Amino acid sequence: MNRKALIVSVLISIAALTAVAAITPIDLAQLREVTAPFHNPELARNAGYDLVAGLDSCFENPGVGGMGFHYIDTAELSNTALNLLRPEALVYIPSPNGLQLGAVEYIVRQDLWDGAGNTQPPSLNGVSLHLEPSLGVYTLHVWVWRNNPAGMFEDFNPAVPLCP
Repeated sequence: MNRKALIVSVLISIAALTAVAAITPIDLAQLREVTAPFHNPELARNAGYDLVAGLDSCFENPGVGGMGFHYIDTAELSNTALNLLRPEALVYIPSPNGLQLGAVEYIVRQDLWDGAGNTQPPSLNGVSLHLEPSLGVYTLHVWVWRNNPAGMFEDFNPAVPLCP
């Protein structure tokens, strides 16, 4: 493939990805900027994020990948509004050096969303959340701090070690 054809192919791929996911590189840069302080879990706690009883274990799916621990701002779960720059949860990956921020998660309670008569799942900048029926929430992970070979918006990350 010559250089011009390669460039055209890359541009077409970028355009296709942008059409599917409307979270832009600028959005991701802003998200990284506002969540950078939360590499320190203590600063996350001070900002309202913490482990929640019943959801305080490490999440994993053997054969698919790891996820980690979720520090949740429960105050953000009282409505259906989503704010790109204020995710409902921070996802920390266990490592030998402690917890490392890997992803953020957007969460909408199913009872609030469906109870308002919505027939489609909630979305954030054009990216739909998906229902986790066992938890009664719609969720969207965004792996902004750790590359996810399965995809930026996938729940589990094969590059994340399973829980200790």
